[in-house]
Amino acid sequence: MRELTLLRVSRRAMATTFEIAIPSGTPHALAAAHDALDLIETLEDQLTVYRESEVTLLNATAFEEPVAVEPQLFELLQHCAILTNDTAGAFDAAAGRLSRCWGFTQREGRIPTPGELAEAIAATGFKHVILNERDRTVRFRRPGLEINLGAIGKGYALDRAAELLQSRWNIGSALLAGGGSSVRAIGRPENELRGWGVSIRHPSGDARTLGTVYLKDSALGTSAATYQSFEYNGRSYGHVIDPRSGQPADTMRSASCVAPSAAEADAISTAFFVAGTMWAAEHCRSRTHLGAVLLPENAETPETLNLDCYDPPATLPT
Repeated sequence: MRELTLLRVSRRAMATTFEIAIPSGTPHALAAAHDALDLIETLEDQLTVYRESEVTLLNATAFEEPVAVEPQLFELLQHCAILTNDTAGAFDAAAGRLSRCWGFTQREGRIPTPGELAEAIAATGFKHVILNERDRTVRFRRPGLEINLGAIGKGYALDRAAELLQSRWNIGSALLAGGGSSVRAIGRPENELRGWGVSIRHPSGDARTLGTVYLKDSALGTSAATYQSFEYNGRSYGHVIDPRSGQPADTMRSASCVAPSAAEADAISTAFFVAGTMWAAEHCRSRTHLGAVLLPENAETPETLNLDCYDPPATLPT
């Protein structure tokens, strides 16, 4: 079998490293990769909550009056509303106030007071977001509510970048990654019928993996609290917060989702991490387009769900 040589181009964005890998010899591969990374940077400028952006402006003013937003951002918010409903709130992009309350937005984790937590919970939930499709405006029903797209933003950026590579540059085979947690595949490598092999990192943070998933025109999202957590009184608190309770999720070590799009994979992996294995199994049972690799707390061997729902993908032993 002929070895595949890849052109790899990377850039920092959204507090991680984005990389695009395209088979060498693909026409205009370098220009295409840089074009896609430019788009990802532009999307970061629009979606970030860490500096002035369209989302921070929305958060600051949408309780006072309806705010018109860019068309594709409005579509993303509509998608968030659908995913929130579909996951019964285990994923909720209107939970930014909780992340701030626990100090994760400021990257300084802390235990909130009962009063702070109660106020944050009251200002959480996509049920308090009004999306006016006719005027493409957004309005908040609660003061202090904050949209935070951290659980879907990287995947969304990868989907937009993949669309650009295909429509503008006619790229038929590529792998796009946002750090180790978000991956989007275009086609497959010519030397691997199963697709692009993507290893799922072990949440311990060492060199181990949970296995390899093969992706072909599909995506992988992984949720874990490996690098964003703090300890208090001997207990670890991770950055993935259950929007329903206001507490950091603590029943899973890692949750990965295979889905048609990277945005959905990211969002549903977060829901799996929050809601646990039993809920994930039930969710996958009725949604056969989703697959999962789950590592519950205190487990050493991952559980897999629906990994034959694509062509392949398959997970292999480490």
